Amino acid sequence: MIQFLAPILIGLLYVVLNSFVPDAHRRRLNAVVVGGAGAAYLSGGALGPWELVFCTVMTYVAFRGLDSWTFVGVGWLLHTGWDVVHHLKGQPILPFAHDSSFGCALCDPVIAIWCFTGGRAVLGSRIATTGTPVP
Repeated sequence: MIQFLAPILIGLLYVVLNSFVPDAHRRRLNAVVVGGAGAAYLSGGALGPWELVFCTVMTYVAFRGLDSWTFVGVGWLLHTGWDVVHHLKGQPILPFAHDSSFGCALCDPVIAIWCFTGGRAVLGSRIATTGTPVP
């Protein structure tokens, strides 16, 4: 049960922590993060040249995500698919954690849903606009 619940909670924690990033920077930060996620499997090379193709696609999606929450969400869903392929192939994102790609495939859609709703802060609006917690 924990292997299903923990990744979802990690996705929710990611969303909550983003409330501390001011609105003006939140989407751009998330575009950079999803771009980095696109390169997460490069060192394993389990899918050969397709790893480079995926990384290129994710770089484009992340670039478009600098101006669009939709593209950031699409990037997370693309990464979800790549996680599933790697899980089935037996090449986890973390070589020392056999089910890490499976967990990532559960976590990423949680983040994608949040992105598709506009990446709004889930904590107080004062944190969202100023980066300062509400007293």
